[in-house]
Amino acid sequence: MQSFRFHPAIARWFERTFGSPTEPQVRGWPAIQSGRHVLISAPTGSGKTLAAFLASLDVLFREGAQGDLPDETHVVYVSPLKALSNDIRKNLQEPLAGIRALLRETERREIEVRAEVRTGDTSAAQRQALVKKPPHILVTTPESLYLLLTSESGRRMLRTVRTLILDEIHAVVDDRRGAHLALSVERLAALTKSASGELQRIGLSATQRPIEEVARFLVGACAVDNTGNPDCVIIDIGHRREMDLTIEIPKSPLEAVMSNEVWEEIYHRLAELIQAHRTTLVFVNTRRMAERVTHHLSELLGADAVTSHHGSLSAKLRLDAEDRLKRGELKALVATASLELGIDIGSVELVCQLGSTRSIATLLQRVGRAEHKRGGLPKGRIFPLSRDELVECAALLHCVRRGELDRLIIPENALDVLAQQIVAAASTEDWDENEFFELVRSTWPYRNLAREDYDAVVKMLAEGFSTKRGRRAALIHHDAVNHRLRGRRGARLVALTSGGAIPDNADYRVVLEPSETFVGTVNEDFAVESLAGDIFQLGNASWRILRINSGVVRVEDAKGQPPGIPFWLGEAPARTAELSQAVSDLRMEMEKRLAGGQNTTQWLAQEMQLPAHAAQQL
Repeated sequence: MQSFRFHPAIARWFERTFGSPTEPQVRGWPAIQSGRHVLISAPTGSGKTLAAFLASLDVLFREGAQGDLPDETHVVYVSPLKALSNDIRKNLQEPLAGIRALLRETERREIEVRAEVRTGDTSAAQRQALVKKPPHILVTTPESLYLLLTSESGRRMLRTVRTLILDEIHAVVDDRRGAHLALSVERLAALTKSASGELQRIGLSATQRPIEEVARFLVGACAVDNTGNPDCVIIDIGHRREMDLTIEIPKSPLEAVMSNEVWEEIYHRLAELIQAHRTTLVFVNTRRMAERVTHHLSELLGADAVTSHHGSLSAKLRLDAEDRLKRGELKALVATASLELGIDIGSVELVCQLGSTRSIATLLQRVGRAEHKRGGLPKGRIFPLSRDELVECAALLHCVRRGELDRLIIPENALDVLAQQIVAAASTEDWDENEFFELVRSTWPYRNLAREDYDAVVKMLAEGFSTKRGRRAALIHHDAVNHRLRGRRGARLVALTSGGAIPDNADYRVVLEPSETFVGTVNEDFAVESLAGDIFQLGNASWRILRINSGVVRVEDAKGQPPGIPFWLGEAPARTAELSQAVSDLRMEMEKRLAGGQNTTQWLAQEMQLPAHAAQQL
């Protein structure tokens, strides 16, 4: 540890807690301490998040040792999930408390370094407290970063930021959410440039291909040379990790659609696996499936042994589920993508995946939740839910064993996202239209943006659109003579209430009476089709509908009466091109072997390492 020039208290705390550093830490710390942009790619559980944080903590504690550490935000950590943000804050408290205790013990002094969370779950009172006393480390999401950059109080807090950490960067770069984040990052860099110099960017990921493209996204087009090499230290430990991974199939043959009898076999097998392990994560692809599986497992294991976790549950219920799992009070947690990224959810021994993940990277992320610690061997079981899924899961397993990965494709020139960011930026300060065009082009997703497309978006925002009553919805003033952009009255409110690239859904809030407790949300169609007196499940609890009005479903506790399962629309994932190619290759290889009279079952069992029963069915 001493070779990395850490503060003595930090070095001692690390050695007491972990002993020796991992490879991402050994290679990451010198690069981060040099001040350069850094991208670390390493398997889950390899300590890459701590690699980024510990170097930042060292700077803060050294400053505190030289004098009073001002209440300024110096580090912003951005994660794509609200649950991940809350978890990181908790995991920062342990090293902070340990280092402070060592300082009191050895130097008889107190250095207060604070970390706080700001996400969509943060209450108004907590947000006000952040503004009054900014934390040294701010943990947030891409959407909340955008909101902070668009509010006066948020901009004051972010002006002193020196380091930006983008965790699980692969989860956003290949969609419009990534384009939105890229523009926010450049706005942050422009905001901090005069106060704290160039913003250091640190990217972290477990599954990314090609890694050079992710590095270009991280640093922006201005930091990429003519040959396409990014000005960034790339630390590629790889994504491969030893795993205990296999397919589980019921004794009854799989069919095109699962029968109730076969489902019962799967539930009983799941219950057996859960009983045989201390804690189990069961991943499913939809919220409806999460509630359904939770309901059936509760009947087999007891209502207190299992619960669900998904994005339609209130923050209070989600955090309660995570805490209960960490404390060992839950035997199993049934989750959607809300728990698939680098969240430390305690000592999970087993991950079960119901159905295909539809993506190689997603399977690696989910199974990586098991034994999520240094030297841990992740243990995963995949349950195909149909004959076609058996083929897909076999191909998925083969891809993992060959070390293949889905290719990330970064979308370019998303004009709807650009329009949002122009309004947001213009509502906070006047911009020279040419300067803002250069800022936009400095992001990797917009590096090829044509000037005429930019001008067309500016014109639309300045002139609004035509209706029978004339033009309306103009959001910015465009001074074409002096080339200035300025937000109109009300533009900031529009930017703050309509920002982000996550699609809106007209979900109804579920509120418990008489306490007015927010339970979660249900799909609009489900709410409209329901009647007073209906009982449904949400968060492994039964709720009886009292009445439905103006976007709110008012409920009371149904005291465990048999519930129906709510539904949500359009949430299942699509299959990646790489996995589709693997499925096609497997079908062609099998067809060739069958036509040649070869023992295909034996080949599947030996080469593909499938259980004999699965090989026969395939």
